[in-house]
Amino acid sequence: MLLKLLDRLEEIIISCLIAGATLVIFTAVLHRYGSTVPFLFPYLHEIDMTWAQELCIYMFVWMAKFGAAYGVRQGVHVGVDVMVNRLGLGPRSKVILFGLLGGAVFTGIICFLGSGFVWDLSETDSRSNDLEAPKWIVYLAIPLGSGLMCFRFLQVAWTFWRTGEIPHGDGHAAQEADVPGLHPHGAEA
Repeated sequence: MLLKLLDRLEEIIISCLIAGATLVIFTAVLHRYGSTVPFLFPYLHEIDMTWAQELCIYMFVWMAKFGAAYGVRQGVHVGVDVMVNRLGLGPRSKVILFGLLGGAVFTGIICFLGSGFVWDLSETDSRSNDLEAPKWIVYLAIPLGSGLMCFRFLQVAWTFWRTGEIPHGDGHAAQEADVPGLHPHGAEA
């Protein structure tokens, strides 16, 4: 139940960020080109849209961090498995598990270091240029996104260890690690 809630929240955050960034960019472009129309210029000239680009950059950074975690959960995160697919069932299972745990360790370290960075930044008065938002809020994407990604790597590793299944791109079905007969701990059927 709690995992389904987290899954849904993750999807809502990503969707809202991409929709919001699209809306902001669309409005900024309309403003820019509408300002060149003589009868609209007096009205649009008074509206300041200099903050739009900075906001979109931050929204895309947040979207990328949460999108990477979503990619791990769905099995669409970038991975090179040409050599792994050539291994036998036992070694292949161990390499897949090692890769998933390596991803968890790496993103866990980034989460830990990012948390310290954000904590130190929150002790300052540093603000973004155009939005004048506290920089620690902007950089909070690093520990939150990396922490969620670490959790997703551990979640996929646990499922793989127990069932031999890893998520496979379509978001709904799991596959037997591309090899029929692969079971937990690399044992054959």
